[in-house]
Amino acid sequence: MSMSVQFPRWIAVIVSIFALATAFIFSSTSNASASINYGEEVAATAELYIGTPYKYGGTTPKGFDASGFTQYVYKHAATELTIPRTSAAQYKIGKVVKKNALKQGDLVFYATGKKGKVSYVGIYNGNGTFIGTTSKGVKIVKMSDKYWKERYIGAKRVIK
Repeated sequence: MSMSVQFPRWIAVIVSIFALATAFIFSSTSNASASINYGEEVAATAELYIGTPYKYGGTTPKGFDASGFTQYVYKHAATELTIPRTSAAQYKIGKVVKKNALKQGDLVFYATGKKGKVSYVGIYNGNGTFIGTTSKGVKIVKMSDKYWKERYIGAKRVIK
């Protein structure tokens, strides 16, 4: 005599789901986590505004001046950092970075007015370039261009 026990189909489905859920929860899969590279994200945010016009005293996408642009980008990037309004005041914050150690998102400073006095700031974009507001609007600029090379003052990292 043979005995067989029959279960309703819905019980088999529930037991299967429970087994799968248990296997998933206790499996040895790695827990991958993403972390934001804030410097890269700042540079990427700055790139969004390429072509925005120059405007003396400008602090919005309707028109930027140099420090208004960097201030706006830092505030609206994932960093959500509030940095000072002027280039000179921005130069007073952060950690000094040597030119050969620049990372995306670092602030680069120039003397475009009085010799040796900070009057311009841009956002380092990598590969010897920065994104900044020029008289022709926001654009990517080569730091090696004669004009910029002669006026370079230094760089600061404000992202921790």
